[in-house]
This record gives sequence, structure tokens and C-alpha cells, in this order.
Amino acid sequence: MLKIENISTSGWKAAIRGMRNPKNSWAQIDSAVVNGNCFVVGNNDYDLMYRLASAGTDHGKFMRMIHVQCDVTAPLYWWKEADQYKVGTVTDSCSTMHKIHAKEFTLDDFSHEHLNDESTDCLLKLIDLLNCNRELFLKDKNKSWWWQMIQLLPSSYNQLRTWDLNYAVLQNIYHARRNHKLDEWHDFCDWIESLPYSDLITGITGKAVL
Repeated sequence: MLKIENISTSGWKAAIRGMRNPKNSWAQIDSAVVNGNCFVVGNNDYDLMYRLASAGTDHGKFMRMIHVQCDVTAPLYWWKEADQYKVGTVTDSCSTMHKIHAKEFTLDDFSHEHLNDESTDCLLKLIDLLNCNRELFLKDKNKSWWWQMIQLLPSSYNQLRTWDLNYAVLQNIYHARRNHKLDEWHDFCDWIESLPYSDLITGITGKAVL
């Protein structure tokens, strides 16, 4: 399971100015804000951006200046892999250390779409055990019950994180993970394709305004 919400992009103007610094070609900038709040990359800028983005990370370093911020809810087994991308990214997560006991556990708190009936029954029994320890912890605050929850929590538990990353990182992710065995990476790469001017990331032509 993967859910991505509250998406915003920024840094386009500065990225385009910086991209044109090497040849002092600022006069050729044709990107602009239209209708008050819609930033549209002009044809001249788009052509240069696409060529530089396709020429490698050194030439396409303007991509590091285009930021994406979003809220991602995903299972811990997926976050374990996403955490490999540390350079140019920041995440703030909901804390299992501090808030694991904040609400009752339900099946919806876990990614379970591929579980068969037998495995689903096992997960439901584990959820019951987690809730039993939660109730005991809420009753007397004995840390022993908290430890039961922390060490029993499976990697299918869905965690919310706010993620700040950039187009260069997304380019690395897209080309490394689009054929990954985890469904969550396929969903994430599909989401990347929906971002403004995602062809700069994917190499698949098809412009979209912000």
C-alpha cells in the first residue's frame, strides 16, 4: 500500500536561472507565471532543460534545485528501501517510539493486500496481541508492555512521513526502481510520471504545467 498526498513543487524559477548561468543566456528565458499562479516552462527553457537532464547528472544539476514535498504513507518494509536515498532528501516521520500507543491497531494500519486467508488470520491475531499490550501499557505505563508493541510491530505497518526531495533524486529512483518487485515502487514511479514536466525525470516526452 502506498498513499501520496499534499504534493507541492518549488524552485523552478531559480533552477532555470541557474541553468542559464554558464552561458549568460538569461535573455532567452521564456518561462513565466500565467493566470496569477500557474508557472509554465517556455519552449526555449524546456528544450534546454530536457537536453541537460538527458546528458547526465553534471549537466543536469539544475534538477537538484527543483523540490518536491509530499506526505507518503507506506509500509516499513518499503521505507527501509526508500531510506537508501539520503542525499538531497529529508523526511519527518510519525514516531512509533512516542505514539505507537496513541490509537487502537486495526487491519487498515498494515499493508496486507497480498496475504492469503491463513496469513491474514495470523496478522489479525498479532493485532489483537498488540492491542492487548497497548491496553496494559495505557493502564499502568509499565515500559515492559511498550516493549512488546515495539518488538512485535511487523514491517507491514504503514507509517506516514513528510518527504522533501528533488527532481535529481527522483530521476535516480525512477530508473533504479521502476521494474522493482515491490508494488509500492511501481506505484511510486507512476506518481513520478504525474509530476509537472516529469519527462525531465523519466525521459518520456509529455509536458504538463504546474
